[in-house]
Amino acid sequence: MARWQPGTRERLARAALELFSAQGFEQTTAAEIARSVGLTERTFFRHFADKREVLFDGQQSFTQAFLDGVEAAPPGAPPFEVVASALRSAGRFFDDERRAFARARQAVIEANPALQERERHKRAALAAAMHAAMLARGTADPAASVAAETAATVFSLAFQQWIRPGEDRTLAQIAAGVLAEVRRFAAAG
Repeated sequence: MARWQPGTRERLARAALELFSAQGFEQTTAAEIARSVGLTERTFFRHFADKREVLFDGQQSFTQAFLDGVEAAPPGAPPFEVVASALRSAGRFFDDERRAFARARQAVIEANPALQERERHKRAALAAAMHAAMLARGTADPAASVAAETAATVFSLAFQQWIRPGEDRTLAQIAAGVLAEVRRFAAAG
């Protein structure tokens, strides 16, 4: 078996997504994923704690993309501008090469209630990290909470548009449009 080839983690992730898509998440085993790329189940577990982690791998990098945007915002920028900076940064994280994987991943998640719950937890963790970053910038509550939840919500809405079949705009473009809509909504109230 080819155990030490480079890119093992990525090969496992691609194979898992293909199997989840073809036969369902619950019906796919870690051993099956490993075998499909010529590895052992033990090797799979060296890379992932369980098969769910294949779909949620990279949470730290995902969150860090937003936090990098918060940090890049000019000192004293109003909360909406900080949110816009965070969304632009996240948009660079989700480049066009990730779109096909993201579409397939989302289809698997939408077919499984337990994975949907995990996805909601991921969104809540993002909002919590954004809230802490906004507080660290000196934004007081409730503005820091509103900004954090707005960033997470705008991202979620933009992401759903970004993965639609036929969509070719960047995630950053879509997020900017959704954020502009939120601003119009807030201004009209």
